[in-house]
Amino acid sequence: MTDPTVVSFVLYLVGMVAIGTVAWRMTRTLSDFVLGGRRLGSLVTALSAGASGMSGWLLLGLPGAFYLSGLNQTWIAIGLSIGAYINWTVVAPRLRRFSERADNALTLSAYFEARFDDRSRLLRIACASVILVFFTVYTASGLVSGAILFSHTFGATYQQGLWLCAAMIVSYTFLGGFLAVSWTDVVQGLLMLIALVMVPVAAVQELGGWSATTGRIGALEPGHLSAFSGLTSLGTISLLAWGLGYFGQPHILARFMAMKSAAEVPAARAIGMWWMIVSLYGAMFSGLVAVAYFQAAPLDNPETAFIALTRVLFDPWVAGVFLAAVLAAVMSTADSQLIVSTSALTEDLYRPFLRPAASERELVWVGRAGVVAIAVLALLIAADPQSRVLDIVAYAWAGFGAGFGPAVLLSLTWRRMTRNGALAGMAGGAVTVVVWANLEGGLFDVYEILPGFLVASLAIVAVSLREGPPAAAARFFGGEAAG
Repeated sequence: MTDPTVVSFVLYLVGMVAIGTVAWRMTRTLSDFVLGGRRLGSLVTALSAGASGMSGWLLLGLPGAFYLSGLNQTWIAIGLSIGAYINWTVVAPRLRRFSERADNALTLSAYFEARFDDRSRLLRIACASVILVFFTVYTASGLVSGAILFSHTFGATYQQGLWLCAAMIVSYTFLGGFLAVSWTDVVQGLLMLIALVMVPVAAVQELGGWSATTGRIGALEPGHLSAFSGLTSLGTISLLAWGLGYFGQPHILARFMAMKSAAEVPAARAIGMWWMIVSLYGAMFSGLVAVAYFQAAPLDNPETAFIALTRVLFDPWVAGVFLAAVLAAVMSTADSQLIVSTSALTEDLYRPFLRPAASERELVWVGRAGVVAIAVLALLIAADPQSRVLDIVAYAWAGFGAGFGPAVLLSLTWRRMTRNGALAGMAGGAVTVVVWANLEGGLFDVYEILPGFLVASLAIVAVSLREGPPAAAARFFGGEAAG
């Protein structure tokens, strides 16, 4: 008899490839491939930014953290929510306008180059380098999530799961580029939302209600029901600091640049924040409830909490759909990362330095080749079966948050910022993250994004104040209130 879970997965994947095929027909230029021709509405922008920003850690890493530690991990959600709201309010409308004024920049690198009139192209090279290094690592985290899903759902080996996940993501990203990624993100985002609401609700009902559930958790792990249990002040600050990462994530910033206009922001912000808060709390309670549900047979791998609940609570057909939500979370971020990475290769390195006269068709195909190449590198990084999703995501999230976050924020709000200030901030932030992540004990236990963000901000301000205001700033700020 056909396995219902397999059928559900296959139908889901066929749907994603079908969307990619439709997007193929609408992808004619490099602008179409890397930014969707700047025609995203508020709904697509909101769900695509949300789904691509969360990744597999939302259904694997975050439930796993709550399964292990309980409500003290709530500070991650609080930090992320605050960061996302500021990102939608401050960064989104300005970046949409500024990127258009920057000669209709298709990438973050191109925006920075125009914003600071950088004819040396050092900024473009620096941006592309940071993107390629940290996004290849970030993509690897998605492949680890996919491998965990396939090994625990279908009995595949870890390596088989890696290759299968990579093949699926590459297939529709290769076909339809940014449009395919954005449209599939809408479907994936809705699927993730439904699953994250239904799974913890069904588990609580099965356990006899919320009081009975918390009673079991309290008997097993009393500290799990306190938001402050086991946390130091540095630990709380580290969890809250996750919110700083939002300002520097290229795959999220690309959604802002791809909107039809800045007028789409208010509606997109409302939809995006609602989706995010509901999804975060669904993931949190999935991990927490799993403590009570699996009290007799604790999970070997905490990051399988959501998968394990889904398999025991629902009919195989429904379980197949909800498990596809895990794959949706993986794919919605990994595909976005591949697009941004290949954009850096094509628009920031290949065209300006190797083939200035390349045709649009050639550039699109170079972009598609880049998708495959970066996916292969990510596979090599993800090859270790002991890899933890949350650990990999935390490192890449910090790299972008510190490497780009201060530069993006200040470039949009401070007209005195200079090209050399931007370079100093990017280098200082990225290097601090790499060094800090390899140190431990005392102050070094603070999440590396915080020192990286502070170093980058100070470097930008210090270097910029030593130079005169850039003449190009007037082109961008004009009637803007900032500056």
